[in-house]
Amino acid sequence: MKPATDTIWEWLADVPDPEIPVVSVVDLGIVRDVRQDGETTVVAITPTYSGCPATSVIALDIETHLAAKGVGPLRIETRISPPWTTDWITDDAREKLRAYGIAPPVDGTAADGRIVTRALRMSGANLTVACPRCGSTHTEEVSRHGSTPCKAAWRCRDCQEPFDYFKCL
Repeated sequence: MKPATDTIWEWLADVPDPEIPVVSVVDLGIVRDVRQDGETTVVAITPTYSGCPATSVIALDIETHLAAKGVGPLRIETRISPPWTTDWITDDAREKLRAYGIAPPVDGTAADGRIVTRALRMSGANLTVACPRCGSTHTEEVSRHGSTPCKAAWRCRDCQEPFDYFKCL
């Protein structure tokens, strides 16, 4: 007997993101859909950006985790439209990121489809990012490139600690 779709979603919530293991692929909004196509369970995922090197690892981790639960046959579909946005990150995941030392995306800065807004957002112009360690907003971007392509390197001017900021894509 096939497990219910709700059960599969619960199991997927246990699959960690390979780059940020404190959040799941469900927490980040990478898993977009779970459905049945005849006898096949289909899980649709959207990478955080096209070309994300973790996408194949995420698909393999999902396949491995669900196979261990007896789910099969299984197909992973990659959806690139609509593109992933930081709006899909759950509130719980934002707190997990903060506790892990990564500043979550600032609300209201996710992609909205307008070129001007996207250019400002990507440049970090007028962006206030709170330090995930001390909470200070006296912070500065050190580099647009952080420990992974989806993060930027920032520093707190008060506690002097460096931290990653999850870029708004």
